[in-house]
Amino acid sequence: MRLLYHLWLSPTCRKIRIALAEKGLEFTMKLERVWERRPEFLALNPAGEVPVLIEPEGTVLAGPDAIAEFLDEVYRDKLLIGLNPLDRAEVRRLVAWFDIKMNAEVTDNLVGEKMMKRFLGFGEPNSARIRAGKINIGHHLQYISWLVERRRWLAGEHFSLADVSAAAHLSALDYLGDVPWDEHEPAKEWYARVKSRPSFRGILSDHIPGAPPPSHYADLDF
Repeated sequence: MRLLYHLWLSPTCRKIRIALAEKGLEFTMKLERVWERRPEFLALNPAGEVPVLIEPEGTVLAGPDAIAEFLDEVYRDKLLIGLNPLDRAEVRRLVAWFDIKMNAEVTDNLVGEKMMKRFLGFGEPNSARIRAGKINIGHHLQYISWLVERRRWLAGEHFSLADVSAAAHLSALDYLGDVPWDEHEPAKEWYARVKSRPSFRGILSDHIPGAPPPSHYADLDF
């Protein structure tokens, strides 16, 4: 059985979970407390980071980009990184936007400060970073709205890894109740479409012990 090492609210882990589900690939998950630096896990990925995917025959893949590219090259019944070079370039551009830019400006400031510091024992959340994250999320929701007002999906006419990446970040933020959906209706409507996909069911069933999500988190109608 395919095995995915993951962490609760890691958007990149969520991205791979959704991608696997979109492709109809069965997998089990193993929670990896990366801060423990387990030698067994470091043997799989010396970087000590999740996600790490172990294929049924034992192939070990580390890192969200490498895993996503591998899945699209090997399991081609449903492509998530575009149908032609131009499409793939746009998908990759937007994936980088969300996984790098949005992560630094929003996700790290909110999920990182509110949740990860708690688990890592790094002290009290930084209120300035939380304020910055709450301001910055509006800019990213505006950009998502701008895109979906001009395209069917974020990167074009087809659902892609760009949608998966953006939704993975927003789902982690929404778990904390930090997404001002009502101020960004086009982005909200797009997320509702993603949220209703069968591949998203596992994400919506997540429940971290001692930190339940808000009531709307798993509600397909918000």
